[in-house]
Amino acid sequence: MPDAKTAVLSDRQDLHDGRSLWADSSGTNLRTRGTFERTTAELAVVGGGISGSLCALELAAAGHEVVVIDRRPPGAGSTIASTAMIQFELDTPFLKLCDKIGRPKAIRAWRRSFKAVGKLSGLIAAHNIDARWCDREALYLAGTDMGARGLKTEAGARQSIKLPSEFLNKGDLFDRYGIDRTGAILSSGAAELDPARTAASCLRAAQRYGATIVSPCNVLEVTSRTGAIELTTTAGPLRVKKAVLATGYEVVAGLPRSAFGVISSWAIATQPLPADKLWPGRCLIWEASDPYLYARTSTDNRILVGGEDSKLTNPQRREDAIPRKAKALLRKIETLLGRSDLRIDYAWAGAFADSPTGLPVIKELPGLPGAMAILGCGGNGITFSAIAAQIVRQWARGRQDPDLDLFQGKAG
Repeated sequence: MPDAKTAVLSDRQDLHDGRSLWADSSGTNLRTRGTFERTTAELAVVGGGISGSLCALELAAAGHEVVVIDRRPPGAGSTIASTAMIQFELDTPFLKLCDKIGRPKAIRAWRRSFKAVGKLSGLIAAHNIDARWCDREALYLAGTDMGARGLKTEAGARQSIKLPSEFLNKGDLFDRYGIDRTGAILSSGAAELDPARTAASCLRAAQRYGATIVSPCNVLEVTSRTGAIELTTTAGPLRVKKAVLATGYEVVAGLPRSAFGVISSWAIATQPLPADKLWPGRCLIWEASDPYLYARTSTDNRILVGGEDSKLTNPQRREDAIPRKAKALLRKIETLLGRSDLRIDYAWAGAFADSPTGLPVIKELPGLPGAMAILGCGGNGITFSAIAAQIVRQWARGRQDPDLDLFQGKAG
């Protein structure tokens, strides 16, 4: 028998600080077990956040036997810190991605992202997921990285590959949204949701298809042997055919470190406002800057604002920075919207991964066949989670998704 290969999963980390808006989401309770029903199963999904929950639902609905394992209550890790802006637009503009990975791959990446939002919407509807989903447009504002001229060229390039993007000049932008920037790209096909509620509802749907959730349970080691994966856990051993490692920003050892960096991001949610005091269409807003400001609304008429990203990684320093970063975010959104009446109700911070291409990493761990790791990067985390779930569904059947090569953590 060939030598077994083992991966040690990372220790529990502090993934978020402060109080997120989603900490008060209702409908997040789940039935979980403290032990395994059996010591064998077909598939394990390690991580019960938005990535793991979508994977579990896709797999269970396809008829697979699935065990979900989480060291926390499901959805209480990286997911609760998300601002949950659902977009097909990647952090790396289309033309810049063409330069990084070549035009054919860039076209596939952008188109796959666009299709993923539609498929995620369909999945939520098909399984009656309680996501608080709202279809939106997205407004990408001129900023320090790209002005009006660059945005106009970018919009034209997107249109050439049949992506729904329209350039707005300074006058059009101000007339329609009251925002004073030199230009913007308006795109359809975006949405917003409640990530904590969505993850819990997906897991409940997976349970209806027979999935089991074991929590709290810490996976210590993942060992690949011929035809099987052995998990060493605090609830005992589990032997499966394949394992999906959806551990969020507690990154699995073995993923290429050149493919991503873990940084920090901050967010606030305002007090509820009268609906007529929000901007027209309540579109998602972000800007062509680094770091960029981004904003959306909630179903109870709050404004969620995020940004102020930093390479700071120390959890205590990240937490200590919340008051200062919250004030900076409030100033920026009030300046952008031309108002001074906003008040902060929630302020939080979280770990966040970015990558040189803006693309996620979705790949089998080197030397560990049968162990697929998922790491979302950039502002498209939930869109990438949906893509990962589609890829994992094919992989579980022994098939390779045609776009898997895009997400191997390579620059080109």
